[in-house]
Amino acid sequence: MIKYFTHGGAEIAAFHDQKTGSWQYVIVDPTTRAAAIIDPVWDFDEKAASTSTGNADRILDHIRDRNLAVEWILDTHPHADHFSAAPYLTEKLGAPTAIGEKVTDVQILWKNLYGLADAFPVDGRYWDRLFKSEERFKLGGLEGRVMFSPGHTMASITYVIGGNAFVHDTLMMPDAGTSRADFPGGDSRALYRSIQDLLALPDRTGVFVGHDYGPGGREPACFSTVAEQKASNIHVGRGRSEAEFVALRDERDANLPLPNLMLYALQVNIRGGRLPEPDANGRVFFRIPANQFKPPRGV
Repeated sequence: MIKYFTHGGAEIAAFHDQKTGSWQYVIVDPTTRAAAIIDPVWDFDEKAASTSTGNADRILDHIRDRNLAVEWILDTHPHADHFSAAPYLTEKLGAPTAIGEKVTDVQILWKNLYGLADAFPVDGRYWDRLFKSEERFKLGGLEGRVMFSPGHTMASITYVIGGNAFVHDTLMMPDAGTSRADFPGGDSRALYRSIQDLLALPDRTGVFVGHDYGPGGREPACFSTVAEQKASNIHVGRGRSEAEFVALRDERDANLPLPNLMLYALQVNIRGGRLPEPDANGRVFFRIPANQFKPPRGV
């Protein structure tokens, strides 16, 4: 599924990955045709432990069909439910990759959880650019701004480009609420405060989410506005207090299983979307930590 929007001075194509419920974006400055790719998916079949590039190739076809000049390949955080296709797209397009500078904290955390070798780098070298909070960048004639949005993870950021905010797992569609905050390094209070920063953006700001699963059987959606989020988000709308949100979020999170791909995905995404280094025989293996995560309550 692909959805198209013109909003906030930009053209946006949203690509949905049905398997993971992920939304991937290409945002374009309509004057210069400069583009950025946000949160691209590298496909993974966990039963065969095999990668493929169907999602990323759809994006490449879109870029080529429209003769766009890709200036950035951006991730909002190290994802827990899909692999990042940023290195593959960089190889094809030559554009630099970027993420928030707090990714180094996530690398340190998961290096320990996976028991990786001391030599594993935790300095963010797998990305071309590590954005600081409130750092600004250009996309053609559009200005981009980086908002740190911790809570879902320590490294989560929001890209505000033109009149649009790409929030990934910080907010979901109003009828779905918010994403979980119980992963290692997550924090429901930090998530609430990050959301309040987003809701302080101008009401007309477009909010593009990172996931949607079509609750109630509706078609997956990705776009709302700050005004709509404030009015009707089932977790934070209508002035819900921090204490109310934390109680709600923590109760919900206690009953959620880990994402199917999480223990695979984090060891790829702390490498910027690269598989673990091959062994001496050239074979690649995943490390899966045992007995380090609690099952959902009641299981």
